[in-house]
Amino acid sequence: MRVNGSPVPTPAPADHGMRLLDYLRDHLALTGAKEGCGMGECGSCTVVIDGRAMTSCLVLVGQVLDAEIRTVEGLAAAGHGPLQEAFVARQAIQCGYCIPGVLNSCAALLDRERDPSDDQICAALDGNLCRCTAYNRFYDAVHDAASARRAGGDA
Repeated sequence: MRVNGSPVPTPAPADHGMRLLDYLRDHLALTGAKEGCGMGECGSCTVVIDGRAMTSCLVLVGQVLDAEIRTVEGLAAAGHGPLQEAFVARQAIQCGYCIPGVLNSCAALLDRERDPSDDQICAALDGNLCRCTAYNRFYDAVHDAASARRAGGDA
């Protein structure tokens, strides 16, 4: 398993049945993903696994032993610093609880789509719940980040 671009020690067989969320937080000290509902409904624990945004509370460690996993801690190194900056500039962050999952969902979208439409952003955020921020700020931030990436020559 690789996390944020670096190999991590192979989890012990006893840990294969552990939720990925718990493994990231308790064994790797990557606490950006948050425990929200524990049922894959809120998106607070969303990480990117092999290019797809997924709720880590529903994924077992044994399912991702050969996967590439990106957490919010690895976004800037993966070229998503402009996305994080756009969220700050657009004041798309309030309490911060859901934001790691929202950022990961948006980053996975931007990895697939150079210039995402509002409908594509809506679909990417479908599994992320936020009670503090107007979703239009998320949309604006994603559009800003996409523009910045295109202006910078990033795909």
